[in-house]
Amino acid sequence: MDPRQHWVVPLSEAANCPEELIGGKAAKLGCAQAAGLVVPDGFCVTASAYEEFLAQSGLAKSVAMELGRKPLETMRWEEIWDTALRIRSEFLRTEIPKGVSADICRAVKKMHGKAVAVRSSALGEDSAGISFAGLHESVVGVMGEEAVLQAVRRVWASLWSDAALLYRRELSLDPMHSRMAVLVQEVIAEDRSGVAFGQDPRKLETDCAIIEAVPGQCALLVDGTVDPDRWIIRRSTGELVDWRPGIRDEAGADPLLEEDDLAGVLGLLGRVEELFGWPPDMEWTGRAARLTLLQARPITTNEPEKDDERSWYLSLRPGAKRLNDLARRVSEELIPELEEEGRRFAAEDLTAYNDDELADAIDIRLDALHKWHVVYREEFIPFAHGVRQLARYYNDAVRPSDPYEFVGLLKDQDMLASRRNRAFAKLARKLRTNKVLKDHLLAIVGREIQTTQTNWLQTIQPLRELAGGNELIEDLDLLIRDFMDITVGSQRLIDQPELILPTLLELTESAETTDGGAEDVGTTDTDDLESRLLQAVGDGRRDEATEVLRIGRLSWHLRDDDNLLVSRIESQLYRAASVGVERLRDNGRLSKDGDLSEAAVPVISAALRNPSQQSVELPRKEECASSFQSSSSAKARQLVGQPAAPGLATGSVRRIKSPESLAGFRSGEVLLCDAIQPMMTHIVPLAAAVVERRGGMLIHGAIIARELGIPCVNGIVDVMDLLVDGDLVTVDGHLGIVTVGKPEFDLELAAIADEKN
Repeated sequence: MDPRQHWVVPLSEAANCPEELIGGKAAKLGCAQAAGLVVPDGFCVTASAYEEFLAQSGLAKSVAMELGRKPLETMRWEEIWDTALRIRSEFLRTEIPKGVSADICRAVKKMHGKAVAVRSSALGEDSAGISFAGLHESVVGVMGEEAVLQAVRRVWASLWSDAALLYRRELSLDPMHSRMAVLVQEVIAEDRSGVAFGQDPRKLETDCAIIEAVPGQCALLVDGTVDPDRWIIRRSTGELVDWRPGIRDEAGADPLLEEDDLAGVLGLLGRVEELFGWPPDMEWTGRAARLTLLQARPITTNEPEKDDERSWYLSLRPGAKRLNDLARRVSEELIPELEEEGRRFAAEDLTAYNDDELADAIDIRLDALHKWHVVYREEFIPFAHGVRQLARYYNDAVRPSDPYEFVGLLKDQDMLASRRNRAFAKLARKLRTNKVLKDHLLAIVGREIQTTQTNWLQTIQPLRELAGGNELIEDLDLLIRDFMDITVGSQRLIDQPELILPTLLELTESAETTDGGAEDVGTTDTDDLESRLLQAVGDGRRDEATEVLRIGRLSWHLRDDDNLLVSRIESQLYRAASVGVERLRDNGRLSKDGDLSEAAVPVISAALRNPSQQSVELPRKEECASSFQSSSSAKARQLVGQPAAPGLATGSVRRIKSPESLAGFRSGEVLLCDAIQPMMTHIVPLAAAVVERRGGMLIHGAIIARELGIPCVNGIVDVMDLLVDGDLVTVDGHLGIVTVGKPEFDLELAAIADEKN
């Protein structure tokens, strides 16, 4: 019978099946089993079954729609992850066609209740030039027919994972042509497992093989949970070149493998190489006399391009051990250190320093900012995966109709932005009930103030003579001191306290001025979602789920705080640089004012150290003129992005590009920006809708808009050039579309009115 007509093929028959039906992993293991090598018994769910699943469910159209919103090459990694999550959620909620599921269940019954591993066998997955190792999913320890069906869906969905999509983008592969077979095999329980390379993949010309081993299952090594012992062995003689013990709790113990174990693994490498004709990258389990081959593929030889970001991108998906390590390091070491450094910088009296001491202070701050930018990229951003882990974990267990339901689990975190927003709300409530104070503030906002500390104190002094005025000023000073020592662009908000007043007054008119601000608003009960998750995973996985929740919430909390705390370091850098600029200006050495930017900082520092330099010029920021001149006649009618928060709203656009534009934002406007940062979230409750250039469901704008019930569309390329202040737009957060001009319904009414006239 033509094997293409089968949804399921026993592994014992895989050697006779074409690789385009069962994938590279299953084909190679089938050949190895036919050649007499020990391979775990099992079966393959064919690529034809996957195609039947897509065709019968309509998922092919859904995937095409998701990937058609925006060219893959223009997507940021957050947008790719977001797209992958929506696709995965649809896969997990879609029933497998009855014929396919029946064949899978019959094959599972033949496994006689044994635990199985469900693994990917994508077409082209294990070739010499391309390796998808670690990009597609494996589910180990699965038992029962329904559990296997769910695991198969997870593996199918992993064809569209964020990492797999990125890898295909880097290799210029069309993801729409990808297909997935699934390998289901008995789990072999041994006390040793590992990987082995027939040649050193770092130096293919050497006569060396590499063997790595961990106690227990091989998955513990592959996902990075356990550090392996490593041996380098000369292929031609079997001589041990080097041994390095793994860093584990039992450090100092004897090597995991003895001489006969190493000889057995080396012999298995040789048999696999003889069978396939290439030195293998191999996974194995067992000891010398009972070695079992788990996987064999060619060693990938392609060298990454210099600008290849794949290795960093994959670091954004840390395993459980790495996440736990990051949680401890970020919460107990890095965030406290970052907070203390910002506090220490703010406490220094820079005006008391001589020129050399001030230059030192500037350089120290600049070095600190560079250091924290590195930490941000290498540790803070990877730790953000804790939220993404929670999203996948919740959706896999609960299978909600809304793939972003998990966001409700992130509410009520006591973040810096939450505290700031509560302070704003508290002030707004006081003003709402004190018309005299409010009117005086309105009068202040109506005047142009050239802000200095003295001017500001003189401006607000009359408030002290009014009822409640002293308390208001104290609260305002506390808000500014504790939360506004941050930057927008290169401008310090703490230096422009008058810009806070318009937002504060707008909040007094807002219908929703809550104690918690944006982060505390929402309609879904957090306890209910948590109960739903714990019930779905069952008592046996309760501790696991609780830990995923803890890491996810901590990740979200600290990945919000770190933005503000790094911004405080930047603010303190510009404070020191500003003192330097004033000193140069007072001494008549500043011949040409420029912009206070990071590029200007070394110039200021060097000038302070060199008193003989009498003419100092600060560089100007390059103004990047847009090639697109926005005009009503040239605008597209619709802009397509990612649907980030559901809802529909119409309003006038307000672009946020500076502290002044923050202060100018008015209730009911559509907030348009590159991306909402934590230092901007206090104005979001005023917005009718949010539109952002950057995309992703877990960026700040999307999360806060969703909690507030405000529609949000993000991921629109060049949107900051395509729209200008005052443009009327309708934001459809369900479909991810921004319509420019009057809504269709208004246009229809106008047309009807014209016809009547």
